[in-house]
Amino acid sequence: MLNEPSRLSDLSSSIDDEADRTLLLIDDDVVSRTRLARALERKGYDVQATDSVREGMEIARRAQPSFAVIELRLGDGNGLEIISELQKARTDIKVVMLTAYGNIATAVAAIKAGAVDYLPKPADPEAVENALTANGSSMLPQPPEDPMSADRVRWEHIQRVYHQYGCNVSETARRLHMHRRTLQRILSKHAPRDARSENIVDMRQRAVA
Repeated sequence: MLNEPSRLSDLSSSIDDEADRTLLLIDDDVVSRTRLARALERKGYDVQATDSVREGMEIARRAQPSFAVIELRLGDGNGLEIISELQKARTDIKVVMLTAYGNIATAVAAIKAGAVDYLPKPADPEAVENALTANGSSMLPQPPEDPMSADRVRWEHIQRVYHQYGCNVSETARRLHMHRRTLQRILSKHAPRDARSENIVDMRQRAVA
């Protein structure tokens, strides 16, 4: 039978672990960052969000967050650079890397740097939380209850690339290896609907304005 002091100690430790929900989110895509930050806040995380390696380093030293979600490629550097700084501030931090440029080499680099998982963008909040809270008892996290539809993921990626290249249809079509007219038809349509979608079009318009 577990003695009382030990039981109370375990309970206190469990409460402390659950209470510490500080999270650093670094993503230079304002729409993606805002959407994910809001979703994680609704799940109870205390989110500090930024768009740069420099400010991410400052937050890491000051706040010593328990969790971090970091875009791989940022405007002022590489997200992998931040992991070591985060681990200096807090050895038990759990880091998830995000990228719209996924491949095996970068996934391996992220894991070697200390990330617990590596997810493609646009990031599903359920998948992010599952990766952050995985206890290592299973090789794969539980799948999200309501993942983005394939059409929605495709639309999000096209919109992201379109805005990355200054809303230039010709350049976007070239980068995505699409016919210009096909891209124009996709851009003229509204986002595919799914159960948990937010109004991404309005957010992008406000971000660009």
